[in-house]
Amino acid sequence: MPRLRGRFGREYTYVERCSSTQRLLQPDAPEGSVAVTDEQTEGRGRLGRRWEAPAGTSLLCSVQLRPPASAARFPELTIVGAEACAGAIVAVTGLTPALKEPNDVLVSGRKVAGVLGEANEGRVVLGIGVNVNVPPAELPANVRVPATSLLVETGAPVDRVELLVELLAQLERLYDIWSAA
Repeated sequence: MPRLRGRFGREYTYVERCSSTQRLLQPDAPEGSVAVTDEQTEGRGRLGRRWEAPAGTSLLCSVQLRPPASAARFPELTIVGAEACAGAIVAVTGLTPALKEPNDVLVSGRKVAGVLGEANEGRVVLGIGVNVNVPPAELPANVRVPATSLLVETGAPVDRVELLVELLAQLERLYDIWSAA
């Protein structure tokens, strides 16, 4: 909490293990509420694909948004989330990620993160998964886009809390710009 720089993350839920962080955010939770876990048992990506990550190695979170826009614009928030994720990776690691629309973040052509936006009743919950300290041997194999982690790309462990704080700051900034458009 003392490291936060904005309004996102002030309402914060952490559990060691859950099925999905998206299910931890109640419909009436305020905008900017965040749910974080060390392990998801039913994490998923776009088109129902599974998102797997060994316990304690990744940044797995969901952020609740209450967009002041028409529901037709809600899908744009997945891209906003991916841009925020890429910006956080740049700020924390110095790496240069690329976006593979609509929801993947790549480093060196390999997937390091994914964002899944789910809209319901005037709210959007962005589920974000980043492979942070996943060793090479534990990265998923037999996937459509080869996977990587920040550990693999930088050669050193990355502070997951620092990455979360930066992600929330980047997301809040980009969301405010999007909301004003």
